[in-house]
Amino acid sequence: MKRFPMAVAVVVAGALLPGAAQADTGMVRAPGVTGVDVSNWTGEIDWPSVTESGASFAFVYASEGLDYLNPRFESQYGGAAEAGLIRGAYHFAQPHESGGAEQADYFVDNGGGWTPDGKTLPGVLDVEDNPYKNRNGLNNCYGLDKQQMVAWVSDFTRRYRQRTGRDAIIYTTTSWWRTCTGDSPAFGRNPLWLARWGTEPGELPASWTRHTFWQSADKGQGVPGGQNSFNGTVAQLKRLAKPPSGIKAEGRVVRNTYSVTVANTGTEPITALKVAGRTFGGQKIVKAGKGCRFSGTAVRCTIAKLAPKATVRLVFTVRPARSGTSARGLKLTVGTVNLTLTAGRR
Repeated sequence: MKRFPMAVAVVVAGALLPGAAQADTGMVRAPGVTGVDVSNWTGEIDWPSVTESGASFAFVYASEGLDYLNPRFESQYGGAAEAGLIRGAYHFAQPHESGGAEQADYFVDNGGGWTPDGKTLPGVLDVEDNPYKNRNGLNNCYGLDKQQMVAWVSDFTRRYRQRTGRDAIIYTTTSWWRTCTGDSPAFGRNPLWLARWGTEPGELPASWTRHTFWQSADKGQGVPGGQNSFNGTVAQLKRLAKPPSGIKAEGRVVRNTYSVTVANTGTEPITALKVAGRTFGGQKIVKAGKGCRFSGTAVRCTIAKLAPKATVRLVFTVRPARSGTSARGLKLTVGTVNLTLTAGRR
């Protein structure tokens, strides 16, 4: 359905007033690393001045439901990045209009994806009070019961993770979460962006023991959009934008064969991963798999590409030493990970 200007104006990643018990609209200086959230209704933004004010990040309204896109998104999102801000996009949920997975696809396809460029935060699912209840006749929970709402949020976050490899940030208020999800504890892996205007974040929804972002006011001090803070350091904010590649290596020994499984536990592909190893205990390598070269006791391999959550198995066959008095094994370096496999004595 067509969006109404006044309604869209208040749907600014939390610009809709959180619950009455939380309503303290006095502008306060939020602690920690500060940032802003903006929408099409914020208009043209002088992004260099936002950076000069000390802000480190920005959230930009991208999409809503399945039929609304922010016409200023490209200029706002790109402008934030050009000014040196770490930025992320957010999607305003309309759970009664379609399934969560469909809206996640719409969001990703229209600016809400994630790239490992070091300046892009995971996308945000904005779930809060229904601002259109006078138009659609539904309650603050969009006519969904608690079980249906939990299922909807699960569908959205699951599809977002499938499409991007990242866990979507969830923006909400404690009062809405308790009312509309029954205070579900099922979303602790998703970073929380908490909306509560005032001097303290207050109580958190049951899924979280800490907030990642906090919107403390609908208007920032001397900057456009809402006033926000990140619950950590600038270095931690950068790691949220681009987590370090994760490499895990483990192995086993069966007689004269060493098998090693290498896993990418990170969120982006690893390319040209180097593996170097050397046997000890008098063994010599006589066979190695594809991508490996060996000579005597040494072996070197290159894993061309390892996708997020993917694994590769390397197998090495050795000829044991004639003397059986020494401990036998293989020492490997997989990227920055060290692994020692010991076969024991013969």
